[in-house]
Amino acid sequence: MPGITRLATVPRSVIMQPTTQCLPMDCTYCYLPFRKTKHLMPVHVAEAVAKPVNAWAADGPAFEVVWHGGEPLATGREHLAALMAPFQGVRHSVQTNAALIDDAWCGFLLEHDIHVGVSIDGPEDMNTHRLTLAGHPGFRVSMRGIERLRRHGIPFSAIAVVSDPDPDGATRFYAFFAELGVTVLGVNVEEEEGVNRGTKPTDPARAAEFWAALTGAWRAHPVIRLREIQRVLNFADAVIGGQLTTPGPASSPWEPLPTVAHDGGVVMLSPELAGFTDDRFGDFTTGNVLRDGLDVLVAEAEARTPWITEFWRGVDACRATCPTFAFCGGAHPANRYFEHGGRMDGTTTRYCTTSKTALLEGVTRHVRAHPR
Repeated sequence: MPGITRLATVPRSVIMQPTTQCLPMDCTYCYLPFRKTKHLMPVHVAEAVAKPVNAWAADGPAFEVVWHGGEPLATGREHLAALMAPFQGVRHSVQTNAALIDDAWCGFLLEHDIHVGVSIDGPEDMNTHRLTLAGHPGFRVSMRGIERLRRHGIPFSAIAVVSDPDPDGATRFYAFFAELGVTVLGVNVEEEEGVNRGTKPTDPARAAEFWAALTGAWRAHPVIRLREIQRVLNFADAVIGGQLTTPGPASSPWEPLPTVAHDGGVVMLSPELAGFTDDRFGDFTTGNVLRDGLDVLVAEAEARTPWITEFWRGVDACRATCPTFAFCGGAHPANRYFEHGGRMDGTTTRYCTTSKTALLEGVTRHVRAHPR
């Protein structure tokens, strides 16, 4: 579909990297290349981003500014407050490993009305990949911070990485988060991307069984919103309602999802590409907010970013060949790039098979077998 602009010109959110450092964790599956180095975002980068964001927030629906990794709390309260200060009329979110959360941080989160997302992978025995920089298990460190959130009455969502989608552990996995009282749970099957290479392949059939078992646990006790299951239910509603079910360029524009690195560089569509370079694509950035406004970079993203054109070719190939494209939508750029040897125009990835196709199969299989 040459000549067609596929990206929306106004985003609904922006991801801000206040620091590259991730304290005190060193998770084995982490994709970030500079997580042991402390690069701080200068305030003037945040000020440059805030100018168009404030206008978008004033003219449209709720706009979210997501402060995300490294570990945003490693920025420090004073500097993070300074980075947030230029923004007006937005909702702030942080995605944290919770290890640094103390009473003072809880006060900060409440004062600034910040939505909190916590990264933890389930019960202690399912957190073996979450280690501290000293090589010690990080579960109890994170749980101390989570307990402080609960003590202060601060609601929080959670993101869990599942390295082994074991169907037999799905019920206990779900029960852990239900007991924690998370508002929303997102589940990511471990992916091969960034510096996390050589990930053990996941059997798609086993992944589908995991999703089916997780669906059963959720349907038996639906006290939290489970992001992946909700996506399948939303898709089913769209199909039943006769709505368009081919996401991407053929229906509505893609969300650009700009990620602003600590130095002001902007990567579209795929936060996981930030900090990497390629012989063909350079540093994957569309530009820098210190030279051009974020509104200009979003509006001109496709003309300024050669890899996006190659990515669209891969999306079109998926559309033509994949029977579950209407649900999947064509995978993510980082998964294509890292799984296809630096190409953006490949098709099937392990992310597709375990987190999209297997998800759809597992949820629908459980619902068919256990109708209500």
